[in-house]
Amino acid sequence: MKRDYYEILGVGRDADEGTIKRAYRQAALKFHPDRNPDDSEAEERFKEATEAYEVLRDPELRGLYDRYGHDGVKAGVRGGGGGFGGFSTFDEALNIFMREFGGFGFQDIFGSGRRGRARTRGSDVKIRIALTLEDVLKGVTKTVRMPVLDNCEECNGTGMRSGVQPTSCPQCGGSGEVQQVQRSLFGQFVRVGPCSNCGGEGRVISDPCGTCNGEGRSRSEKSFELDIPPGVDSDDYLTLRGQGNVGRRGGPRGDLLAVITVEPDERFTRRGADLIYDLPVTFSQAAMGTTIDVPTVTKSAKVKVPAGVQTGHVIQLRGKGLPHLRRGGTGDLFVRVVVVTPKDLTPEQRQLFETLAEIESPAEQSEDGAGFWQKVREAFFD
Repeated sequence: MKRDYYEILGVGRDADEGTIKRAYRQAALKFHPDRNPDDSEAEERFKEATEAYEVLRDPELRGLYDRYGHDGVKAGVRGGGGGFGGFSTFDEALNIFMREFGGFGFQDIFGSGRRGRARTRGSDVKIRIALTLEDVLKGVTKTVRMPVLDNCEECNGTGMRSGVQPTSCPQCGGSGEVQQVQRSLFGQFVRVGPCSNCGGEGRVISDPCGTCNGEGRSRSEKSFELDIPPGVDSDDYLTLRGQGNVGRRGGPRGDLLAVITVEPDERFTRRGADLIYDLPVTFSQAAMGTTIDVPTVTKSAKVKVPAGVQTGHVIQLRGKGLPHLRRGGTGDLFVRVVVVTPKDLTPEQRQLFETLAEIESPAEQSEDGAGFWQKVREAFFD
């Protein structure tokens, strides 16, 4: 069972971003493998602290964690953001640490450059998942199969032929970084960056793998299961950490981004968690009133149309919409009445309408028309 993220970093639940970052740095330096060589427990603590930091530093992920715990963070879906599934490898956690506190010069902190060499992170993979309104209503698990870059089976991701060892880069001496001295009117500046000869790896390969040509990776197909919660909308997405393309020569994996597309439903217009349905009624139904079955996402519901109803009149069915993604409850279904004017009259219909025209009063503007619907639209949707 996972430990509480606040407990891992030793901070209170009201800690601000600066306090969380300082606590993470302290924990990461304490358990960094260069201070704890060959200590698997320290490595797990390092990953644990990094995972806690990645969640608590993000306001939306932190909010999901505060409300729903670890399960809420794992399944979280956001517009412009994603869920968080933790780290599958130590390199992913190390990559976060390097991002926050600098990617080079760790020998100054630890007295060793063993893990100071840069390893190129793999690229992210983006896929689109098509859903129906029924999927949005209940949530769904989707299984997808897609091509990704994986470690080469021949060389196990090293990029070298079997039995060959890499050699230290002659340009950087194996450090993976080079220093450039620049002089200016303000004095001398030293810039440190990745070595261009070895790409920051600190090593070069003289006899590359014949299968992957030294890349250490090849194309394969993988299957993923995506648990999509109710209430999502188009362009929301989930992020599966460490499920994208593997980096060059054993570099950490990128992420898998599953972007949601909700297919249009010809019955409804969607506005967030609310749905709008246009209900056609005849003149006689509008004048005398009636009860009609209208569709919802899964089944029909009875609607009582009042006598004398006008086009644009709205009947609200509470709780018949879609779930709210980021809060509890369900949206509503708004049934908008449309009085249909017949185009072709039968002789009997024409005679009835002529009789009606002789006895009915002149038409007057009703507040139940377009003006009323505009008010409803402004109140609920704008």
